[in-house]
Amino acid sequence: MMFTVLSKDIPAKDVCALTIEAPQIAAKAQAGQFVVIMVNEQGERIPLTLAQWNSLKGTITIIFQVCGYTTKTLAALPVGASLAHVLGPLGRPTRLENYGTVIAVAGGVGVAEILPVSRAFKAAGNRVVGIVGARSQGLLILEDQMRSTCDELHVATDDGSSGQKGFVTDILRGILDRRTGAPADRRINLVYAIGPVRMMQAVAELTRPCGLKTIVSLNPIMVDATGMCGACRCTVDKKTVFACVDGPDFDAHQVDFAELEKRLGVFRSQEQTAYHA
Repeated sequence: MMFTVLSKDIPAKDVCALTIEAPQIAAKAQAGQFVVIMVNEQGERIPLTLAQWNSLKGTITIIFQVCGYTTKTLAALPVGASLAHVLGPLGRPTRLENYGTVIAVAGGVGVAEILPVSRAFKAAGNRVVGIVGARSQGLLILEDQMRSTCDELHVATDDGSSGQKGFVTDILRGILDRRTGAPADRRINLVYAIGPVRMMQAVAELTRPCGLKTIVSLNPIMVDATGMCGACRCTVDKKTVFACVDGPDFDAHQVDFAELEKRLGVFRSQEQTAYHA
């Protein structure tokens, strides 16, 4: 099967969006799932979360940050090029039900991953409050799409060039403070967060004291994505799990984030060497 690149876009600096012909994957994809890509037969396998898919057109869209050798190679592909392999959809889909009010939090390129989840929560009957952030306005992605999906959208940038100056957790803290004692139709029932590990940990620590159910996606630590390499092994509820086959969604209050942070840096030096080769 040919996995042809049908379109290419650069939504922000060092961020690339590719729409790929993959009808079998598009027919089965669900929110929260991912694919594994090999750019060429000699390349490594990398997992990337599905940002969009169209079962009628038979296409999937991946949006990723150029941060390593393989993502640099992937981003350099022209329209019309073909990928060696695309495997998926993989991972357990996000559990969807009518919770009530859901806060969807994302930082950086995590916005590409929170978008389909927000749409799915909305389709399930929830009121969705989005919080998205980036270092600056020029690095914000999919803001218009999130605004059209969410009932309420808040934006944070580190430098204050768009939305509120500060972090997504600053906005979340303010919302949690204001919603104390709110009427039933405005109470927060679930927080879903995806982005840098430290951001997800900060979200978990904000919601822990009030016992607010919080889910995080641990896709940042996946490598092989089949459970065979062990790179995404982590501890959740004092049990060993693999983010790729047991997740990627987990209860944020049960995740050992200190261990997760250490594991995330295991291959950092090798990645930097390959990127600059």
